[in-house]
Order: sequence, then structure tokens, then C-alpha cells
Amino acid sequence: MNAFMFQTNTACHDPHIGVPQIRTCKSMRELKQVHAFFVKTARTHDTTIATEILRLGATSDFRDIGYALSVFDQMPNRNCFAWNTVIRALAETQDRLLDAFFVFCKMVTEATVEPNRFTFPSVLKACAVMARFEEGKQVHGLVLKFGLVNDEFVVTNLLRMYVMCGSMDDAHVLFYRNVEGVDDVRRLVREERRGEFNVVLCNVMVDGYVRVGNLKAARDLFDRMAQRSVVSWNVMISGYAQNGFYREAIEVFRRMTQMRDMSPNRVTLISVLPAISRLGALELGKWVHLYAEKSKIRIDDVLGSALVDMYAKCGSIEKAILVFEELPQNNVITWNVVISGLAMHGKANDVFNYLSRMEKCGISPSDVTYIAILSACSHAGLVDKGRSFFNDMVNRVGLEPKIEHYGCMVDLLGRAGYLEEAEQLILSMPMKPDDVIWKALLGSCKMHKNIEIGTRVAEVLMQLAPHDSGAYVALSNMYASSGNWDGVAEVRLMMKDMDIRKDPGCSWIEIDGVTHEFLVEDDSHPRAKDIHSMLKEISNKLSLEGHMPDTTQVLLKMDEKNKEIVLHYHSEKIAVAFGLISTPPKTSLCIVKNLRICEDCHSSMKLIAKMYERKIVIRDRKRFHHFEHGSCSCMDYCRVVSPSTPPGFTNSNG
Repeated sequence: MNAFMFQTNTACHDPHIGVPQIRTCKSMRELKQVHAFFVKTARTHDTTIATEILRLGATSDFRDIGYALSVFDQMPNRNCFAWNTVIRALAETQDRLLDAFFVFCKMVTEATVEPNRFTFPSVLKACAVMARFEEGKQVHGLVLKFGLVNDEFVVTNLLRMYVMCGSMDDAHVLFYRNVEGVDDVRRLVREERRGEFNVVLCNVMVDGYVRVGNLKAARDLFDRMAQRSVVSWNVMISGYAQNGFYREAIEVFRRMTQMRDMSPNRVTLISVLPAISRLGALELGKWVHLYAEKSKIRIDDVLGSALVDMYAKCGSIEKAILVFEELPQNNVITWNVVISGLAMHGKANDVFNYLSRMEKCGISPSDVTYIAILSACSHAGLVDKGRSFFNDMVNRVGLEPKIEHYGCMVDLLGRAGYLEEAEQLILSMPMKPDDVIWKALLGSCKMHKNIEIGTRVAEVLMQLAPHDSGAYVALSNMYASSGNWDGVAEVRLMMKDMDIRKDPGCSWIEIDGVTHEFLVEDDSHPRAKDIHSMLKEISNKLSLEGHMPDTTQVLLKMDEKNKEIVLHYHSEKIAVAFGLISTPPKTSLCIVKNLRICEDCHSSMKLIAKMYERKIVIRDRKRFHHFEHGSCSCMDYCRVVSPSTPPGFTNSNG
């Protein structure tokens, strides 16, 4: 009450005393004390005082929506500002969005105060977040009724409502009705204020096209904008990254950095880092990190976690740990990122150590934490430890296992050879198994050459995901491994009839900040001749080292020589060959691959790393492999097959 110590008698008689004192309140307790004083002195009938109390109760840092509504209900005379304050406060409260719409309806039906240009944006925001399209259209009708259809603030929020409700046809009509120069978006800028409004509308439309997955329309409008804000660039970058167009996201980001009047901000960096991570573009990722530091962009939990994730996925787990250690460690997301990175690199002991540190800091592990832990156990073959952690998650931490946790357990058991137990676990799950979990078991069947269970699983997958190539390829490979070429022909005919194509092997390598992409048997690169010469040199050196190509990886009906040639041109080998001719001796190479690395490439990489005295890091679909001095960080787990095991059926996509 110290903030409100003034003479009572003066307050009762001087109409100008009150609002300044209300504004000095620093907590809800002080505001309620002030409110009680004005009630006692019969000043709450003063609309100005009541509105100011309402404003602080609804919009201050210490706001209390319930209290604000009670103040609002007691007001004998509600002006438009009071209505707008309550509607805005409700629209900004996630679980009160519908109430914002109801209060607006009450405002309109009471007809004592007309809504104005500050009323509609809040109502439209509530409709947009709730995706209430029909209610939004009704609000649009009222916008027309009250003559606010040309108000820029209202129009922007109306357009955003249509976009967030997914009604791009309505958004398109509204957009072209309000921009300057309908026939040519390049004429959008007529004068500065109008130009800024048009940029905002264009940004909303680009975002709308991104939301419905129409990246072509989004890019077309983006390219035609005569003026762009940093939001324009951010929407386009994040749109590409979130829809899997990683190279395009990086291309737009590079264009942005070359603009003299445009500087990436924190949101830009957070948007582009996932694309950098997916392509393993470490040098570009380092540039982003350095740019953030030089530009004094605060590396908080969100940006810091994105940087940790980027370094881990680009092969530099050491740098990821350094960045993590500099971050505030009071957020489970930050811990999950570093633990997941360590798991991806096969560092199981470090995963367990960081889990222990995390819990000592008072941070409880989440379901994502346990996905990383179980994944680390799977990569290291720690079956008993994995079982223990799974039970710990359920019984001690109290988390209910999700399908992802069961998937990790199936992978853990399957990799270790407990295929029957893994299959029984799937069949006993409390939820319906999806194609991902069956694929985990199928992958283990391929590792351990168990054709019986593998065939059964492949047939289930073909029913569950009839247009996914994985099951068909696996079944074809199983038939081929047993010499059943009629079965192979039957499966391939089925794939042809259903227009199902297997994913080609694809690898990326970054050289001098430029990401180069290679497909299996790729000869499209400008340096294709040099690459092929290096591939031939590698093949000769491998032969001298006694390496025998594992032609069981090529399950096509052809002679051994042609099978060796197919193995010779797998995408990761082409990427490594390009790396060898493009970098100085002893430079480390990092390759990202979209599929799992095959047995022949794995054994070859160990020797290539030794022969050329290089560290070669390959991130495949499952994990990282660090090749150095003739060995791999995975310790060949699940890659050594007993001689008594039937021939394999690994997919040879390269």
C-alpha cells in the first residue's frame, strides 16, 4: 500500500487525483488495495478510474484475467476502451479465446457502444488461433457494416484470419482487393506508408501459401515483391525448411545475407539452422554462429539449442558440447538436444553422464530424453540397460510410453538379435503399431538375415503402407537372397503396376561452404571425370589392401563384375572421392546420407580413412559413423554376421 499513500480527504474531493496513483501499482495486491480504496470512497463510478484499474488488471505484467472481468462486470458505464481491453486480454489468453468472441458478441448486441478499429483485430486474432472460419466470416460482415473495410490494421488481421483458417481463396480475393497495383505486384509501393502496409499483406499471403504447402505460389509472390522486410525473408526460409526443401532454404538465406539493407535477425537464424543441420553444412553453420556473436544476437535457450543441434548433426559433437556448456542449463529442451546429439554419435556413456547431471540440476527427464537414451542403448547394444531405463521411465518418473519409446525398444531388441521378443512387444503394445515401428523390426531382420520374420513383417507393412517402397524392396531382397528370382520379378511387377519407386541413395558433402549433392551412379557433377579417376584409384588401393567387395549387397540378377561396378558408384563413395580431390591432405570429410550405409561401403570407408590418413564422418539415416585409422566408432555393432547365417538381403540403393 506504500505506493498509494496520499490524503484520503483530498482524493475524495479532487477528481484529477487517482489515475496517476493507480499507475504506480507494481503488483496485483497493490492494485486490489487501490481498487478497494476507490470502492470505499465511491469513486469506482468514475469511468476513467474504473477503466484504468481494468487496464492494469487485464494487460499488466501481473495481470489477473478473472479479477479484470469482475472489475468489468461492476462498471456501470463501459466505454469502447473498456470493451476492447477485455476482448484483447481474452484473445491473448490461450484458454479464453472463445470468451473473447462471446464478449465481442455481447458488445455488439448491447448496442450501447460501437466496436472500433481496435476492437476487430483482437476478435479476428481469436478466430484465427481457434481456426473458427464461420465465426471469422461473420466478423468480416460486421467489419463491412461498421465501415472499417479500408482500415489497414483491420484488413491485415482479417487476411491473417483467412490464412490461418486455411481459406486461401478468400484470402486471395481480400489480398488483391487491398494491394496497390492488382495487375502487377511490382507496383505495390506507391508511397512509404502504403508500401509498408502492402509488404505486411504480402508477408501474410506468403505465410498462408506456406501453411497449405503451396511453396511455388509462396515463392512466386515473394520474388515479385518490390520491397521486402526481414519477416518476408524469414517466412520464406522457415517455409522451405519446415517442408523439407533444405537447399532452397539455404539458397534464400544466402540471398538475404547478400542484401545491403537487410540483416538476418534471431528468428532468421533459428529458421535456417534446421536446414543447415539436415544437409550437414558445417561451415555455413559456423558462419551463422559467428554472425550471431558479432551482431550481439543473444544466444538464449532457443537459439543456443538450435546451434547445439546443428553442430551435433553436422558431425562436430565436440563443438556442440562447448556451446551447450555456455548456455543456461535450466531448460529440459536444451538438455534433450545435447543428449540426443551424443546418442546419435554413439556415445552411450556420455549420454548416461549427462542424464545424471541433468537430474542433479533438478531437471526431470521428459519423454524426448528417454527416446534419446533408449536410442543410445540401441546403438551400443546395451539391452539390459535399455530395459532398465524403459522401466525407470514408467515406474520412477511416471511417464507413459509413447509409440516412439516402443519403437526404440523394438530397435534395441531387434539389433541385438531378440527378434521374436521384439515382434511380441509390438503385438502387445497398448496402441496400434504404425509403419515406423514395423520398419524398425524389418531393419533388424535384414541385419540378422531372418527371412521368416522379415517376410512376415514385410507383408504387414505392405498392407499398412501400400505405397511405401521399403517393404517391397525388402521382400524383393529376401527373395533374391534365397535365389527366388521369380519372387523378385513378381514383387517388382507389383511395384511397377502401383508406380512405387524405391528411394535412390543420395549423399551431401560441403566443400568451401558449398553443399554438393550426389546420387548413386551420379556423373552430372562438373568434375565428374576427376571424381571417376579418384574412384578408380580408390578401387585399386582397396584391392591392394585385400578388400573384397561384398556383392551380396547387390541383389540384382547380374554377374559378379557388374555387381562390383554397382557397389563402386554408391553415393557416399562418390562424395568421398570428391572430398579427396577437393581438400588438402589429412582434411576431415563429413558426408550426410539419406539411407543407411551398406555393409560394403562401411568396410570400404574404414580402409579409405586409413589409406588416405583422413577422418571420414558419415551421418546415415540412423546415426553417425566416425571412420579413422581403419576402424569405425560404431565398433561394427550388428555388422558382423555369423558364417552359418543365410545370405543377406540388404537394400542396395547406394
